[in-house]
Amino acid sequence: MKKEEFTILKASGERARFSMPKLKHSLRRSGADEQTISQIIDVVRDELYDGISTKEIYNRAYVLLKKNKSIYASKYKLKKAIYELGPTGFPFERFVAAILEYSGYRVEVGQILQGKCVTHEIDVIAKRNEQHIIIECKFHSDRKNKCDVKIPLYIHSRYRDVVANYGNGNNCPNEGWVVTNTQFTKDAITYGKCSGLQLLSWDFPKGNGLKDRIDRLGLYPITVSTLMTGREKQFLLSREVVLCRQLLNDVFYLDHLGISEKRKSNIMKEIKMLCG
Repeated sequence: MKKEEFTILKASGERARFSMPKLKHSLRRSGADEQTISQIIDVVRDELYDGISTKEIYNRAYVLLKKNKSIYASKYKLKKAIYELGPTGFPFERFVAAILEYSGYRVEVGQILQGKCVTHEIDVIAKRNEQHIIIECKFHSDRKNKCDVKIPLYIHSRYRDVVANYGNGNNCPNEGWVVTNTQFTKDAITYGKCSGLQLLSWDFPKGNGLKDRIDRLGLYPITVSTLMTGREKQFLLSREVVLCRQLLNDVFYLDHLGISEKRKSNIMKEIKMLCG
């Protein structure tokens, strides 16, 4: 059996045919050069076996990238870094708000809006020109969990209740979004398209999902750092520092953590390269 014909075990528990082009694409997204990619592919190919998990493949490629250049490893671990924004959903809400803010929106987090029937706590409100968006963020710590159709059905009913209270006023919300760090089921996507509810996930819409927006804007979560410990990252998240870009202006937080000057210099070098 050829290596490319092996099946792999996905995080969902499903089996799928191993795809070398997919692995190469994920490595290219990290910014690694073709020579580095070829070297990693050669090593990983020799270690493949039927039934290997995607996690094992990822971990091996990550270690090899980190040995070569930490900036590649930081970008490569983006999906895992999004999960590290947990275990609560609040840092993810702040992260989504920060992406929109750096995209030119005025944002508010955790606001209470009156609907026609009941009040609603809205995760993120974003405004830009004529857009007035109310956003519900659904964070999952378990990669096996997907947002099924019940989520957009529920969020859409809340959106319509808020809109009904505004009537035709100038400040009436005109877009409802659901943002998740995992994926939507086919029925959820179908409902979103039919109802006009905007859905944003790790890889949806195609070419403009979370991963695409983050790479395009250089807005990486602080959790992508390969040099900071989990405790240090959680400290920053608790201070609402969710983006690497924010740390450029709030470097004093590293002093609060008692990080040595040499280590602080290395961390900031990594952060600047990510933001650049």
